[in-house]
Amino acid sequence: MTRKAYPSDVSDEEWAFVAPYLTLMDEAAPQRNYSLREVYNGLRYLLRTGAPWRMLPNDVPPWHVVYQQTQRWLKAGVFEQMVHDVRMLLRDITDRTPQPRAVIMDSRTLQSTPESGERAGYDGHKRRKGSTVHLAVDTLGHLLAVLVTPANDQDRAQVAALAQRIQEVTGDTVAVAFVDQGDPGEQPAADAAAHGSRLAVVTLPTAKRGVVLLPRRWVVERRFAWMTRFRRLVRDDERVAATLAGLHVVAVAILLAHRFVALMVQSS
Repeated sequence: MTRKAYPSDVSDEEWAFVAPYLTLMDEAAPQRNYSLREVYNGLRYLLRTGAPWRMLPNDVPPWHVVYQQTQRWLKAGVFEQMVHDVRMLLRDITDRTPQPRAVIMDSRTLQSTPESGERAGYDGHKRRKGSTVHLAVDTLGHLLAVLVTPANDQDRAQVAALAQRIQEVTGDTVAVAFVDQGDPGEQPAADAAAHGSRLAVVTLPTAKRGVVLLPRRWVVERRFAWMTRFRRLVRDDERVAATLAGLHVVAVAILLAHRFVALMVQSS
């Protein structure tokens, strides 16, 4: 790399870890015109700064190269596999079982933009038009599943899809899922039970003042907070919902890889 580095660039140690996941074909393949690491740096720049695809800096690969390679990575599921592997490694480091037995589900609504407005919905409770991002994490806050829907779709209607995805990822180990007060009812409970898990509703205290950390729920709220460091994920700027969901997985993969590599460097 001959250019001046951006703060978002991947470090040498992290690149050594993530490169095997991202190399879908030989790095020295004759049809490759740009360094794969630089393409990855372009994606990281876009995520951290919130820049439009077509406004990536001139000293990283052209925007269409970064976009097309990102779509290949998302369709190949490389970031999902990375998150899965690092999650198991971090759980092992903290003396946890390889797969979780409990998860936490929650959602947040992202404001729509002209790019995403066609598929946006209106959330009457939050008075916002946009898309809802549904997350499921383990009790350490590591991502298990992500789902994007129009904001007018009820959270409880997504329990079945999230529960199915969670069990697919973990190998049917999850027995309980903690949810907020918007997800109770017979149908969500039945949807979760159909996939071998039980819903446990975490409620607000009767009397509260200021910010209250809810048991279990604060873990997924912290994950959402960490994601806001990636400005591309603060609003819904994507034309396709699958791209928005995929970029959330990329952000989590970046955070988990950084944490794991830092732990390995400290222990060496």
